Amino acid sequence: MKTKLLILIMLLAPGAHGVMAFCGFYVAKADATLFNQKSQVIIVRDQNRTVITMSSDFKGDVKDFAMVVPVPEVLSRDNIRIAKSEIFDKLDAYSAPRLVEYYDANPCMQYLKDKYEMRSAANAPMAVMEAEEANGYGAYKVTVEASYTVGEYDILILSAQESGGLKAWLTDNGYKIPENAGEMLDPYIKDGLKFFVVKVNLEAHKKQGYAELRPIQIAFSSNRFGLPIRLGMANASGDQDLIVYAFTRKGRVEVANYRTVELPTDRNVPEFVQQKFGNFFKDLFKRSYEKEGGKAAFLEYAWDLSSKNFVKCDPCSTTPPEYTDLREAGVFWVQKNANNGWNGSDYQGDVFITRLHVRYNRKNFPQDLAFQTTPDMEHFQGRYIIQHAVKEDLSCDDAQKYYQDVAQRRERELRELASLTGWKPSSYASYVDEYSRRIGDDNRWIGGDNFIDKNSLNVSAQNESGWMGWFAKAMMAVLAFVLLTTIIAGRRKEERARR
Repeated sequence: MKTKLLILIMLLAPGAHGVMAFCGFYVAKADATLFNQKSQVIIVRDQNRTVITMSSDFKGDVKDFAMVVPVPEVLSRDNIRIAKSEIFDKLDAYSAPRLVEYYDANPCMQYLKDKYEMRSAANAPMAVMEAEEANGYGAYKVTVEASYTVGEYDILILSAQESGGLKAWLTDNGYKIPENAGEMLDPYIKDGLKFFVVKVNLEAHKKQGYAELRPIQIAFSSNRFGLPIRLGMANASGDQDLIVYAFTRKGRVEVANYRTVELPTDRNVPEFVQQKFGNFFKDLFKRSYEKEGGKAAFLEYAWDLSSKNFVKCDPCSTTPPEYTDLREAGVFWVQKNANNGWNGSDYQGDVFITRLHVRYNRKNFPQDLAFQTTPDMEHFQGRYIIQHAVKEDLSCDDAQKYYQDVAQRRERELRELASLTGWKPSSYASYVDEYSRRIGDDNRWIGGDNFIDKNSLNVSAQNESGWMGWFAKAMMAVLAFVLLTTIIAGRRKEERARR
């Protein structure tokens, strides 16, 4: 039966500053589920010891799943285990870019009323191999160095002398590999790497009863610190998203052979972003990626998780990793602390976590990722801020200035939104109008706005129909009466004179 070679990830063998002040509250996150074609990897590094946990978003029939990972040495059974998939959910929820919110104080109140609400968010040998295949080079010049069944997986450790033979061996043993796989395998063979080959043991998988394939964790020693991505592009179309959670004893992890840049952070964005934060972050990442020419890795999170550091996130989108989480992730040097007090760690040891987001393709990332541990202990998080304005109508002396401030602030937020995502401010004009319309309301005449209209804009009509109109008419009548009386008196005087 042909098995589809789905994913090929590999390890390239060998190889305090100030805490951010913050008092807002977490309200939403942009987790890894936003992106299709994604993989997540946990990589733990101390001296030359590396532990890697690999998870994929494989969807399909498990009989079609296979994975080939170049490794620096023949792994023993003790250095291979199945991890819990929940550890990825935990780390993703803890470190994902987040939206936080503040509320304006009501300028017409004498005290601040707290409207905030914390929203917490959080060895059996492989049966399929015949003895003569497993131990000999044969025509393929491929050697099966070891074979194991671990959980629901059948695992082989292969070595090869040339890529053509390895490609033929994989094909003849039921792996459907891409046409260009040979040229991609060749550099690893020349480097003397082995190949960690995995496929699903259908019977074991059925007994396990898991609907999804669980992550595989491997450990090895090597002077090189990296992650192979080239093989993963052999059968991929378009961009791939990779989330890396890196743990060291001290300091950020950066990509050494490509630029590592920080995501835009600590930006004030409009309130309506809360309802569309997923789309907001996808467009922000896409715009940042394009600004860097598609040739950079992005830092999304960095934090000191050492047991001596009590502030393990700020704000916390979920409970920070605990002892069992760190051990599940492969952080092998932390020790259980049974005597932790209030707000203390339940483990002992120095730990620093770095979250990197890499969008890669064959054109922009022709080399595997090489990492380096740095002494940089500065905390970082992708953090976006919304400031809620007071909604009710205000009538105090400070109300007008508050309305003006909010309208100006919202204009700045729309410009920031356009800068981050490319969304057009003109599409959200009502966001500013909501408060600019209120400016000037406190200068109205007592008695209502209609007063101004009737006495200034329609003054002619008012005079004609109001008391001034009647007065004028009366005066005109009096004058007419006086004039008529005078004329009549004059005519009578003339008649008497003629007589």
